[in-house]
Amino acid sequence: MEDVLVKVSIKPPCTPGWQGWNNRIEYEPGTGALAVFPNIHLETCDRPVASVQATVELETSHIGKGCDRDTYSEKSLHRLCGAASGTAELLPSPSSSSNWTVGLPTDNGHDSDQVFEFNGTQAVRIPDGIVSVNPKEPFTISVWMRHGPFGRKKETILCSSDKTDMNRHHYSLYVHGCRLIFLLRQDPSEEKKYKPAEFHWKLNQVCGEDWHHYVLNVELPSVTLYVDGVPHEPFSVTEDYPLHPSKIETQLVVGACWQEYSGVENDNETEPVTLASAGGDLHMTQFFRGNLAGLTIRSGKLADKKVIDCLYTCKEGLDLQIPEDSSRGVQIQANPSQSVLTLEGGDVGELDQAMQHISYLNSRQFPTPGIRRLKITSTVKCFNEATCISVPPVDGYVMVLQPEEPKISLSGVHHFARAASEFESSEGVFLFPELRIISTITREVEPEGDGAEDPTVQESLVSEEIVHDLDTCEVTVEGEELNREQESLEVDLAHMQQRGIEVSSSDLGVVFTGVDTMASYEEVLHLLRYRNWHTRSLLDRKFKLICSELNGRYISNEFKVEVNVIHTANPVDHASHMAAQPQFVHPEHRSFVDLSGHNLANPHPFAVVPSTATVVIVVCVSFLVFMIILGVFRIRAAHQRTMRDQDTGKENEMDWDDSALTITVNPMETYEDQHSSEEEEEEEEEESEDGEDEDITSAESESSEEEEGEQGEPRHVNRQQQLEWDDSTLSY
Repeated sequence: MEDVLVKVSIKPPCTPGWQGWNNRIEYEPGTGALAVFPNIHLETCDRPVASVQATVELETSHIGKGCDRDTYSEKSLHRLCGAASGTAELLPSPSSSSNWTVGLPTDNGHDSDQVFEFNGTQAVRIPDGIVSVNPKEPFTISVWMRHGPFGRKKETILCSSDKTDMNRHHYSLYVHGCRLIFLLRQDPSEEKKYKPAEFHWKLNQVCGEDWHHYVLNVELPSVTLYVDGVPHEPFSVTEDYPLHPSKIETQLVVGACWQEYSGVENDNETEPVTLASAGGDLHMTQFFRGNLAGLTIRSGKLADKKVIDCLYTCKEGLDLQIPEDSSRGVQIQANPSQSVLTLEGGDVGELDQAMQHISYLNSRQFPTPGIRRLKITSTVKCFNEATCISVPPVDGYVMVLQPEEPKISLSGVHHFARAASEFESSEGVFLFPELRIISTITREVEPEGDGAEDPTVQESLVSEEIVHDLDTCEVTVEGEELNREQESLEVDLAHMQQRGIEVSSSDLGVVFTGVDTMASYEEVLHLLRYRNWHTRSLLDRKFKLICSELNGRYISNEFKVEVNVIHTANPVDHASHMAAQPQFVHPEHRSFVDLSGHNLANPHPFAVVPSTATVVIVVCVSFLVFMIILGVFRIRAAHQRTMRDQDTGKENEMDWDDSALTITVNPMETYEDQHSSEEEEEEEEEESEDGEDEDITSAESESSEEEEGEQGEPRHVNRQQQLEWDDSTLSY
């Protein structure tokens, strides 16, 4: 019997599944792609595996309209995606020029796309002139919709019907259960025959309570529907007669339909129904329940597939970049939104390498913060079906951190004055000639060197200027609304068309819209002019400017400007004042001074006439100073007269005792000099008496002459020049 050496290897318990992954992955905005499973690998416990299929899913249905997208206005997004101009936005963010959506509930925030809620009682009328649809020409309807199974009644998304008298629907888009229906009644024609009028699609997305993107390309007799970028043909088309000719105006409504109500659902009659025959009245009906966003109509041209895909594409998703020299045996599939990746291969090692290269990417400059859940489900196929491995699912999440919010700052001249003629001229007055728009972010910088190890040293805040786009700048008047009969705000349309910025105006002001750089908005606002051709009663006008980014997510400070009107007293003064004012051709060459004490980006030492209150104060102070000076000169003149009288008395007291003197005098010379001296003294006395009743100019002249007489050479002839002493009889 021989001894046999037996070696027993005790292996730790093995559980098949994915290992080496983290439950939480933090994503910092602006850092590009982030590997979510850098160290993951599949443990098969040394069992033979034929193939492995792994599906990685990124759940973003709770973010915005299904994922993180840019929150620019729908019109701006169409332009960014290359769509032709002419897009009419029916659900814009409320503003001074587009205020019909003010009463609709929104999504309580601007981090994600702004959406509007319709609970079965709200609807909005679209003002006349916003959009015009001609059934003979192609047009496109685009909308984001989230709708649930709320019943089998008709729920109108968009409806154009007669405004008065009739009950006809010209075109409408509505849901009926899980069906999406588009109605289009053609215009009257000589041919009285049936034509396609109703297009029906039966879709689970309509009542699935998730966000979906719908685009209808209408070019009769065909209509094509795209749902999330995928085309769908109608399963049924109903024909109808064209409408009867009528001059009745139409009313476009979102969220309901404006029609006659007689107690019975009857909205698609081929014959007109009058109020007298029906016995009802016009009101809203067929209300929609759900959420809508981005509702637009564009006439004249259809949307191509590239534009549709661009409008639907998410800004976040899963990315997989595999090196060319590895994982060649792995097959990869991805859905259009890049939220689901499916990997399949027979080599477990190659599959592990592919999984380690999966990254999360958010291309937004300011992404929506929050959680994005990750889930891995796997299927392992073995050579022997009886020994297949069951791999449990993996649950984790990507935490998108809060982006550093930008601070949009507007600066420039807050207060200036211009002549009334400038307001009345064809050029007007430029409101923001030195406007400066910058955006900064504040970051925390950790201490370096010895301070990094000292716990008492705190982090410092550093402000950095960044570059990003704007999408709206709104200029509103403060106080009374604009009077179109005597004042206006004017823009340079040619310059705006080059920049791709659109403008809309109202009695409250003007609104500039369109995604463009801050520098472009500066140039456009530099050319904004204010004109007023009736400035007699105008003293000042105040304006307020606010700019925003991402459809109101980030808003600038309120930049206020006050302009004063300088009124001239007469044509001569007006001409001299205009000659003194510098004339300019381009606003970039103008010089202004901020009278309100605000710091300017590029101040110029240019004297500007102050406001009306300042002018009144200066005039009052000047008058007071004038009265004080006048009183001082009168007192001084009286004092000088008193001094002259005293001097005369002294001269009389100091007469010479010339009894022993013999004086030889030239009779003619003495007579002429005495008469001239007496005349001068009389003239001086008369001037001093008259000077008390004259203005300050005369007082100053007399004072200067008297001082000259006292300090300079004497005004009268010296007695030594008149008298010659005869000292022959004097004894020394």
